[in-house]
Amino acid sequence: MPMPDSDTPFAATKKCPHCGLWTEWEQRPTDRCQHCGQVLEVRRAASDQQRQQQADAPLAPVLLIEIKPDDGPATRFFKHLIRGGQLAFAAIIAFLVWLVTVVAA
Repeated sequence: MPMPDSDTPFAATKKCPHCGLWTEWEQRPTDRCQHCGQVLEVRRAASDQQRQQQADAPLAPVLLIEIKPDDGPATRFFKHLIRGGQLAFAAIIAFLVWLVTVVAA
């Protein structure tokens, strides 16, 4: 390997876990070996793929009690009371988080 002149930046290399040869490496999870074509960082690529799948997954709905249209009037009334309590609890927690943040700053 020739010595780089002082004007060129250093090139990163990595030993391929599959074929054992050194290859240029741009430190990305999708970098492949120049010799065998395999991914250089298998665990990191799998981790990034799993993280991307989690980011693309739909978010869970707000955990409020569900009021179905076929519920009876008494059931719907009590579910509305419970939902109001849930919203009040969330509002109190949000206020406390805001208060702690303001006091800490």
